[in-house]
Amino acid sequence: MKMKQLGALCGFILLNLAVLATARPKTGPDQKCKSGPVDLVFLIDSSRSVRPHEFETMRKFMIDILDTLDIGPNATRVGVVQYSSQVRSEFSLKTHSKLDTMVKNINEIIPLAQGTMTGLAIKYVMNAAFIAEEGDRPKVPNVVVIVTDGRPQDRVAEVAAEAREKGIEIYAVGVARADMTSLRAMASPPFEDHVFLVESFDLIHQFGLQFQDKLCGVDLCLESEHGCEHICESSPGSYHCLCLPGHTLKDDGKTCAAIDLCAEGKHNCEQICISSPGSFTCDCNKGFTLNDDNRTCSTIDLCAEGKHDCEQICVSAPGVFTCDCREGYTLNEDKKTCTPIDLCVEGKHDCEQICISAPGTFTCDCNKGFKLNKDKKTCTNMDLCNTVEHGCEHQCVSTPGSYYCICPEGQLLQEDGKSCGTCKSANIDLVLLIDGSKSVRPQNFELVKKFVNQVVDSLDVSTHGTRVGLVQYSSRVRTEFPLNMYHSADEIKAAVMKVDYMEKGTMTGLALKHMLENSFSEAEGARPASRNIPRIGLVFTDGRSQDDITEFAKMTKEAGITMYAVGVGKAVEDELRVIASEPVEKHFYYTTDFTAISTIADNLKLNVCPEESQGEIEVKDPCACESLVEFQQATMSSLEQLTQKLAGMTARLEQLENQLLTRK
Repeated sequence: MKMKQLGALCGFILLNLAVLATARPKTGPDQKCKSGPVDLVFLIDSSRSVRPHEFETMRKFMIDILDTLDIGPNATRVGVVQYSSQVRSEFSLKTHSKLDTMVKNINEIIPLAQGTMTGLAIKYVMNAAFIAEEGDRPKVPNVVVIVTDGRPQDRVAEVAAEAREKGIEIYAVGVARADMTSLRAMASPPFEDHVFLVESFDLIHQFGLQFQDKLCGVDLCLESEHGCEHICESSPGSYHCLCLPGHTLKDDGKTCAAIDLCAEGKHNCEQICISSPGSFTCDCNKGFTLNDDNRTCSTIDLCAEGKHDCEQICVSAPGVFTCDCREGYTLNEDKKTCTPIDLCVEGKHDCEQICISAPGTFTCDCNKGFKLNKDKKTCTNMDLCNTVEHGCEHQCVSTPGSYYCICPEGQLLQEDGKSCGTCKSANIDLVLLIDGSKSVRPQNFELVKKFVNQVVDSLDVSTHGTRVGLVQYSSRVRTEFPLNMYHSADEIKAAVMKVDYMEKGTMTGLALKHMLENSFSEAEGARPASRNIPRIGLVFTDGRSQDDITEFAKMTKEAGITMYAVGVGKAVEDELRVIASEPVEKHFYYTTDFTAISTIADNLKLNVCPEESQGEIEVKDPCACESLVEFQQATMSSLEQLTQKLAGMTARLEQLENQLLTRK
């Protein structure tokens, strides 16, 4: 938007009525109107309602006005645009620099003879005529003279207001049928100087005379080097300088100085004074807001106003806030949300066995078979044989957090894990899945291998008897040897002791998948299902699986594989129960310590009775030498067990005596 000084505007068009009353100097070919530089555009209505002879009158009207102006590149530049339903530029501000070529071009204009789209025409002049590419000059007044004979067929108020805001001065000349309301909507204020309505085109020359008066009135502010810095105000035969609001005229009578009330202390702002010439406004420091009196300030409490995104606690400071968390939580990196502090995961607890976390605190618990002591931290082993209805038919043996039943020599523990019977071993295909994850540790892995060999010792291993395969798993699965590789217990035990520890993760689900799809295949030595040789899988693990076990645990059992689950240490009971076959109590074993797994191996009954198997049972001669040796060994073993039982009964009697003495 072009800014125009008051002095320039007064000299250009908007002289007051007192100036209009002064005598108008004569102008002619040798005495042109000296109005100063002006960019003038005629916007003429050539709609079908303008008759040919009326359009000729408009040509003459424009030529008569141009004849009085000082036309030239550095004086007055003129452009002509006609409009009806469309807009057409006849020539731009830069097209002609001489009057004669301009007049020739005006006489060649052919009317469009369509509708009356005045709003469209004003928009064209604003955006396409008064631009530098078409000859518009910076800091030179823009004037448009609109001549129309009818009511606009489009909106003019908004686009005319936009043009005026850009500094374009609009004269609206209405003829005959023109609408005064539309003329006033288009014209610049004051309307008495910019709106003209005549009855016919024959009277349009009256506006031409008045327009010439406005351009050609004698104005010393325009005609002399007045030297005013801001405003030159004319008076008949003289002028004087004025300053814009907020400034004061200096002693030289021409230049102006800004009045800084803030610097002079002439304000009542509580915090910040913002100066403008001759005035001021108040503002506040960061974190404060200006009160309704526009002088004083109040603290902005964003927390109280709810203008924050803290998840838990908002801490207010003037105009800002910080977030915090409740006790037991820690602030995240986004400085907004909070995460519970898990003291158990961070190891910030003193529980002996199980840590149960709550936000910012914890409680201790014990593994199955242990009870929490009064210090609420440590645990004491419970002798489950003496404290529960164990149901062992022969003898109950306590282990840390558990117990198991044993049978007398010559009898086998039945599937219920409590009763005893004389069922002999049968042929089976046994695959052991052993956990080789990092949490097992090398020394414990050696105990696992001994556990495997204890299991092997309890089996009748041969080509036509029981077959054994071994698979180790961690983050991956590795077959150490398949079912058909070794045919004696000694070969298997030697191979077991050579197994290298894998370390890394615990992918129990992946191991079950491998066992199902590979280990029990005929390619790896499993005997055909039609022979009804029992297939048994034993999973040994010390921790939670890092993958899902549910799917393949179910599929192994659906495939007819009897699954045993042996857990130690941090093994998860729920996972072991998912792996174990029904009834779970007969196929699930757990102990808290690797050193106790040998007792599980002694008690583990993997075989089924011969009548359930169609395998090839090797019948031995009871009179053979090795049978006598076995009888002697069995007898010695029975004596040792009897001695152990007597010692146990003695210890039990002593314990009961102590309890009686305590009660007395």
